[in-house]
Amino acid sequence: WDEVWLADFIGQLAADYRGWPDERAWRGDHLTVRATFHSRGHVALTWELQPWVSRSDTWRASITTWVEAGEQMSNLAADLREFLPAPRKAS
Repeated sequence: WDEVWLADFIGQLAADYRGWPDERAWRGDHLTVRATFHSRGHVALTWELQPWVSRSDTWRASITTWVEAGEQMSNLAADLREFLPAPRKAS
């Protein structure tokens, strides 16, 4: 996983509910989540899966979901914290 846990990345987006200028991205081994703030307090989250990150000729699948920047984003972060295992700390 990226240095930031996915649930924390979504939580950071919720904390910035007033918006941000550029696209933000989180990357895992086979998953990338890109977040773009749009007018009226909505965020487009594009979830992209790919089986091989080291090959450029592989397939990719993506879907974009729309979430309200404040409460819905906070709820999504809380749901991800419940659903996903917490990352292990390096020893």
